[in-house]
This record gives sequence, C-alpha cells and structure tokens, in this order.
Amino acid sequence: MGEIVTLGEVRCPSGQLVIIDGGMLGMWSGSRPPNELDPRGLGFEDPDLLAEVAGSADYAVVGPDAEPAWASFPVRPGRYHYDIPASHGDSWAQRFGDHCREHGWTAAVERAQQQVPHRERARRCAVERQPGFRVFGMPAVAVDGLPAGTVPVQAERSDGPWDGWSQIIVRVRDAPVATTVDVGMVGVDAARLAFADADALASWRHEEPLDGLADVAFWGVDAPTAAREFTAEPLAAPGDEGSYGWTDLPLRSALRRATTVQAWRDAEPGRKLAVDFRPHSHHWEVMRQVRASDTESGTLSLGDAQILFAMTSWGDGVFPVQVDRDAGGDLLAVRVTLAEA
Repeated sequence: MGEIVTLGEVRCPSGQLVIIDGGMLGMWSGSRPPNELDPRGLGFEDPDLLAEVAGSADYAVVGPDAEPAWASFPVRPGRYHYDIPASHGDSWAQRFGDHCREHGWTAAVERAQQQVPHRERARRCAVERQPGFRVFGMPAVAVDGLPAGTVPVQAERSDGPWDGWSQIIVRVRDAPVATTVDVGMVGVDAARLAFADADALASWRHEEPLDGLADVAFWGVDAPTAAREFTAEPLAAPGDEGSYGWTDLPLRSALRRATTVQAWRDAEPGRKLAVDFRPHSHHWEVMRQVRASDTESGTLSLGDAQILFAMTSWGDGVFPVQVDRDAGGDLLAVRVTLAEA
C-alpha cells in the first residue's frame, strides 16, 4: 500500500454522493430534463450534434426477464439507458432485442415520454444500486448511505514508477469489510473529479459569477511577451506562479481581455500560450484552491453540503468505482481506482 494522503472532507445531507467529472457540472440539469437545457450553452455548437442532443431519448428495460437481460447487456449494462441519440433509437432497440432473443429472454427497452432529469438519474443509481448513470453521455456514479456529517476523502499514492494517485477513497466508517462491489465507472474529460451531494448540485453555479467579476490568466513560453503587449501583471496567488493577467474585473471587461489575448496567440500559430477566463463562480473558486494545494484538491460549502474537487493526477480517462460494505450491508467506503497500486 502506498502513502495515504487526506484531500479534504465531503458532507452529503441527502445521504447520496455523486462522483462526476468536475468540469461537467455546468451541464447538470437538476430536476429538469436534460434536453430542455440550451445545448449551445453547454458547448455543443455543431448543428448536427445540436440536433442529436436535442433529440436524445432515455429507455428503461421492461419485461419478465428484465433483470438478467439488462445485467448481461454488454453494450450498456443497467436497467436504464440514458442519452441515446435520436439517430440511434431504432437500432438500439433492435440491438437489445437481438440480445434478448439470443438468450431466450422476454424483455425489451421502452422509451420514456421525456428525458429523466439528472437528479432522478442519480437517485435511481444510488437507491436501486444501478451500475452508474449518464450525464450527456459521460458516465457518472451515485452511492447511497452517506452519514449526515462530514467524512474524509483520502488518496493513496501509487507505488509504481509514476507519481500519481492509485485510488481516491471516501472513508465513511472503519469496520471489517464483508463485501466489495463494482458500482459503475466515472468518465473524466477535464482531469478533475467532483465528489458532491446530489441535492446540492441544484445550487451549483459553474460559470456564472457570484459577484459579477472575473479573472483572466495566461501562461506559457510567450506569456512574458503577451504581458508586455497588453500591460498585464504577474499573478501572485498560490498556484499561479509564472502566470500573468488581471483579477477582479467586471465580467464583460474580463471576457474582452481574454478573447483579445487569445486572438493575439492565434494570429501566429507558433505562439505558445494558454489562456483561462475565470468567472468568480463556484467552479473557479474551488479550482483556485486546487491550484494552490499540494494535493491538487479543494472544498466548497454549498448550503449544508460540502463538495470536494480533486485532480486525478493522471489526466482524463474512465475509472472504475467500488463500494465496501460491512456484514450488515452498511456503507464503509467508496473507492475510485485511478491506476494500479
């Protein structure tokens, strides 16, 4: 076993913990069907992709043999099949039907009248112990049984040749482990994981500033040249060493400066420069802590809940999640495996 490091604590008043790509929380629909959100505001710009997102549908497996049929379906095991693109609906039903006929099962997929809100997807996953759920196609996990108070989140360092985490563990209670069960996979496309109360996510403000202000940061080989060009100052916050930019600007002014620096970079393809536009939102507040932390983690209170962000240390990927339970079935730990120990 590698070194164990404490990343922080989470608090889940609802008792249900969601583990999700932290960069995707701006796509969380809460109690609304996902396709009622404006997909252009979620980063979907291609017309064909916009149509696919708007026309996506959800399905549930029904019939006398539903459970063995969905549990063994190799494409997407689970009672619920979310975010099936409009162009794939008929072929999806056909593929599941072929799977059932192969095994002699009486079951089928039934299309829901409207898409299932993300909060309800998380509830089903947690309470029914389904193998994860989807948020705009990206896998996430929800687990039930968290206590009302805070619980620690720890990371185990890999013993391999690379200096990263082998796993991140939500420690609920210390007791002998009777069972360890796979509960799904969490997909990461922004190198960061969020551990959050399922109800608290309804209040999350991903890019909308809480005070109307924003920061701009840029760094890279050509950052000093850009700083002279645009009269930017070195940033002094921990984690921003080597970066330049501006802080506490009105939102429109900050956006204008960020796009101006980006345009300067793009005017010559050889320029090496990264630019961040950072509204004073929940997301960028917790990421400020992540940048400053030796463990690349940070926490944020949201009502009675506390959310934790942590970088995977390996970048993007799809990572398995398991739960440990005692002999009575009570939750002991939730573990995300990031690499072989």
